[in-house]
Order: sequence, then structure tokens, then C-alpha cells
Amino acid sequence: MAQEPIRIVVLDGDQTGQELLDAALTVIDPAVVGLDIELERFDLSLENRRATNNDVCAQAAAAMKDAGLGLKAATITPEDKDDVGSPNRLIREGIDGTVIVRTGRRIPGVSPFPGIYHPISVCRMAVGDAYGAEQWREGPEGSDEEIALRTERISRGVCRAVSEHSFRTAEQLRGKVYGGPKWTVSPVYEGMLKEEMDAAAERHPDVRYEPVLIDATYAGLISGAADRPLVIPTLNRDGDLLSDLVMPMFGSIAGAESVLLSLDADLRPAVAMAEAPHGTAPALEGKDVANPMAMVLACAAVLHYAGERGSEGAHRVSRAVYGATLSAAGDGIRTSDLGGSSGTTRVCEEIASRVSAELA
Repeated sequence: MAQEPIRIVVLDGDQTGQELLDAALTVIDPAVVGLDIELERFDLSLENRRATNNDVCAQAAAAMKDAGLGLKAATITPEDKDDVGSPNRLIREGIDGTVIVRTGRRIPGVSPFPGIYHPISVCRMAVGDAYGAEQWREGPEGSDEEIALRTERISRGVCRAVSEHSFRTAEQLRGKVYGGPKWTVSPVYEGMLKEEMDAAAERHPDVRYEPVLIDATYAGLISGAADRPLVIPTLNRDGDLLSDLVMPMFGSIAGAESVLLSLDADLRPAVAMAEAPHGTAPALEGKDVANPMAMVLACAAVLHYAGERGSEGAHRVSRAVYGATLSAAGDGIRTSDLGGSSGTTRVCEEIASRVSAELA
């Protein structure tokens, strides 16, 4: 019986984000990888989100829940509060996304922060915490007595999802779960994540577990804690900040993919959407100089999850794309931000060529 095509929902975006998506997709073209890949595209450009009053976001999320796999280009979030808002939030809500994973790894030929050799995965909440909190001010405006307040919320279900996925990721990386929230200062709120981390540690006794407070986590990253692959479970805001530290430690924020996960009742991925963690880079639009690594690695990540869903050959292709991306960088086929002189198109052409040769 013929295998069903690998259906990937593609969310088109804005400016250089769209250019990088189009370039990266050439690497996983069926003619290159030998897989039957079916792309279902939705236009999430700012112009179309405005034209559809965000209905395109709801359509894309529904399609992704059905397909289980997604790739997203960087998009513009307008600043005006009365505009269409963040498509990322709408997509997260639409697929019931609870976990975001960003993994920094060595880029051959690029010097990392001293002492950083092993992969570091930040596994953060995708919803709740400081994001979406109700905010208000009380007291005479502008006076010393004026105060600002907000109500933050996290759920045990999301804490459990982040914790369990962290330990499963550490099993795959043969690493340790490291870090945690500031549970000593906030035992009720942040302590809920620590409780679920401890519970996950009991379910995974073979995974090394080293919980430390979030401030000690930052300090540890620059003082030797990363003696093996690390997976760091975090609250939403902590993870947002920590990701922006970890990625540049390996040379560039453009050198790692970001994966949004919706987990099923068994806390296994039901939907996986991968993207580059950087923005739309309008200053680079149309110049063919932007670094496509993160978007190519996002393609590799989606194929990994396709393999987890049973698609034959997807795991092998995913490994080939990861390997080709890193080996090309090691051989000097890099964009200028990584010390190279190649353009976006040249990098993707080289990666595609190496993938094709590896799979032949």
C-alpha cells in the first residue's frame, strides 16, 4: 500500500522572512529528498491578515491541527493595539500549543562562547505567565503613589507538559535537565513548575536532573554547567529571555530553529510547527544576504516530527538536512553574519546538493 504524502501546512509571512522560507523549501523539494511532500499554503502576510481580519490565521491553525505539521515564516506584528495583533499568539491558541523548544548547537567553523560545546535546549511554556496578563494602574497618574499591577497565570497542565517534554528531550540528547524557576521566592506560582519538574524526574530516573534557580541558571551557562547537553525547562517569559542568550552563545540567533508543540493526552507531540526564531529583517529584504540556516533547520525539524508520526524515510531525510546544513557551514559556505561570503541562495543550493548526495 502506498504511503500517504507528508502533508505540511506552510504559513507564508513578510519581508525577508518569506524570502528565507522560499529558499529553505528548495532544500526539501521532493526532487531533492525523494519524499512525497505535499505543501498546503496560507498567506499570513500582514496585508492578508488585515484583508481577512485574521480569519486566515484561524484557517491555518485548523489545517495544522489536522495535518499535525507546520512551517512558518517570520511575520510582522503591528504596534497599533487596534490592528490585527500577533499571528503567533493566534496560531498558538488555534493549535493548543503549550511548549516551545529552541535548541542551540555548535556551528562548525564558528567560534561559540568559551566552554560551550554541547547542545542547549530551552523548553519553555508557550502560553500564560507574563504574556496576556491583565495590566492596570492605580493612584494619581504621575505621582509617587501611582502603582502598576498585572495578573499572571500558569496552569499545572502546561507545567506538566513543559517538564515531561524536557525530560524526554534530555533522554534523546543523552543530557541533563538543568535549571528551573525562582521557586524559593515564588513557591506558590513558580513553585508549580518546580513541582512538575520533580514529578517528571521521578518518572525518568535515568535522566540526570540538576534543578537550580533561574538566576543561577544564567550564571551556570557561563561558568561550566554545560558539561553535557542541557535541557532547561522554563516559564514563558524566562524562556523568552533565556533563548535570546543561549542562541548567540553558539554564534548567531539565525543558527537554530524554534518548534511550537501541541501535546496529546500522553504528552506526546500532536502538532509540531517549526520556524526561525528571528524576525522579518526588513533591512535585508531583496538582497540575498540573510542567513537561511534557522529556516532550513526548521524544515529538518518538521521532517523529524513527520518521522515520529510514522512517515517512512522522514527521519533519514531530517538527519541528512541537519548534517548538510552544518557541514556546509563548516566548509565555509556561510553568510556574512557567520564570517562567510555566500548569499542566501548559494547556501541553500549547497545544502540541497549535499542532501541529495547523502540520500543517493
